[in-house]
Amino acid sequence: MGSMKKEHTFGQKERLKSKKAFDSLFSEGKVLKVYPLQLRYLPTNFNDGSQIKVAVVAPKRKFKKAFQRNRIKRLLREAYRANKSLVFNNIEGNFALLFLYIGHDMPSFSEAEAAMKELLQNFIKLDLHEKSS
Repeated sequence: MGSMKKEHTFGQKERLKSKKAFDSLFSEGKVLKVYPLQLRYLPTNFNDGSQIKVAVVAPKRKFKKAFQRNRIKRLLREAYRANKSLVFNNIEGNFALLFLYIGHDMPSFSEAEAAMKELLQNFIKLDLHEKSS
C-alpha cells in the first residue's frame, strides 16, 4: 500500500515553486508540444531529494478570469497526477517540468488527460533517446 500511496499523489515536494527554476526553464528549457499543452523541461537537481518537480500554467492573456485559469490548472494537475507513474517508471535523472496550457478554449478533463498522456510518452521517448545517443 505504501508505494501505491506515493504513486498517485501530487504533494508539496513535487511542486515547482522556485523563481530561479522558472526563469531557467524559460531561458534554457527544451520544449515539447501536444496541442493544447506545451511541456518545458530541464534536467536539474533538487536539494530536497525530489526526482521531478512540476508546475502548471494557464495564461492570463487568454483567460482573463481567475476561475478559468484555476480550473485549467486543476485539470492539468489532475491529469499529471493520474499519469505520472509513466514518467517515474521510465526515466532516470531529475527534471523540472512546466506544463503550459496553449489552447484557446476551456478543455474537458478527457482532452487534458489525453494530451498529458501523449506529452509524457513523448517526453519519455525523448529522454530515452537522449540517453542512448
